[in-house]
Amino acid sequence: MPVVDIPGSKSITARALFLAAAADGVTTLRRPLRSDDTEGFAEGLAALGHRVGRTPDAWQVDGCPQGPPAREADVYCRDGATTARFLPTLAAAGHGTYRFDASPQMRRRPMLPLTRALRDLGVDLRHERAEGHHPLTVRAAGVEGGEVVLDAGQSSQYLTALLLLGPLTRKGLRIRVTDLVSVPYVEITIAMMRAFGVEVVRETVLGEDVFAVPPGGYRATSYAVEPDASTASYFFAAAAVTPGGEVTVPGLGEGALQGDLAFVDVLRRMGAEVSVRPDGTTVRGTGSLRGLTVNMRDISDTMPTLAAIAPFASGPVRIEDVANTRVKECDRLDACAENLRRLGADVRTGPDWIEIHPGASAAAGAEIKSYGDHRIVMSFAVAGLRVPGISFDDPGCVRKTFPGFHEAFAAVRAGLPG
Repeated sequence: MPVVDIPGSKSITARALFLAAAADGVTTLRRPLRSDDTEGFAEGLAALGHRVGRTPDAWQVDGCPQGPPAREADVYCRDGATTARFLPTLAAAGHGTYRFDASPQMRRRPMLPLTRALRDLGVDLRHERAEGHHPLTVRAAGVEGGEVVLDAGQSSQYLTALLLLGPLTRKGLRIRVTDLVSVPYVEITIAMMRAFGVEVVRETVLGEDVFAVPPGGYRATSYAVEPDASTASYFFAAAAVTPGGEVTVPGLGEGALQGDLAFVDVLRRMGAEVSVRPDGTTVRGTGSLRGLTVNMRDISDTMPTLAAIAPFASGPVRIEDVANTRVKECDRLDACAENLRRLGADVRTGPDWIEIHPGASAAAGAEIKSYGDHRIVMSFAVAGLRVPGISFDDPGCVRKTFPGFHEAFAAVRAGLPG
């Protein structure tokens, strides 16, 4: 029975780096994810003047509650959406001029709802080229705080960025949210802020979510990063599509912060056997996968994983309410549809849905088009358990979140039946 040591959560590592940089004192992060995204975030903090000490198992970050220590910085955010959205927000709490840019892929990804909200709070933020996209410059003089309205229907990261900023403002923040996607990621943020000494109050007012964040700053701490649930989905799916296959992920079980662990409930509905325990989660393939219709709005990062195994179900798989996946590293709905058709599957898509019918008949040698998206590559690696000869045009893009993915997946594959 393969036991898979999944690297630390990307989402938790990014939030922890922000919180550590904003806290009063030195924070130790244990088992952080070391990948292109998180290394880029750490380098960005260093450019902003924070000390980030790194050992193989832990990072130490010197916090500065008054905002970045540097008064001037040029920060390159690479491909990281959390880096590109969180660090300009952190910089707004400081005093200085901070310029941010990102890769061509990240430049295409939107952030206008966040930058509008920051401007509404009095932040001098200017986009150099396309409005709502990198590159941008923040001329910071601290943030007074107050009430702001935010549309987080494209990405919950916009709300997370403002929540994280709240304790660094002079008056605190009251955020009225008109639309919100990926709610579990916001719950991760609120739980982590609590661990750093800040309590967020959430209420519903006239049908809208309102988040109240007090001023006062964060408290440094020692924080352990749990395994990445989105990454675990590929290994759980590998077990589900393999009759008699079984995969266990230790350290990711009852009480996990990440909502993406709910992906195993989808696999259970399809017919896999699932055991979620305090010390880990196990998925076992029964030899049968049923079709289903599922709303994945709150766990949309696992949509490609389900799409990749859908052709092997006994009935159609319809995934709904995932419009936000069209503005990720690529348009993931179209990317999944294109690659499933390369495998011979019958696929239909709409603005926020994809429907996949049983059957995959690709000849050996089908090449998966990655679109530079790590999740497309890792998802279709699972399809490769049932379709021979799958290859990728850019297998190395997995370095964004899991540089050792191909080696880890090959090891699991070798331990599965058949």
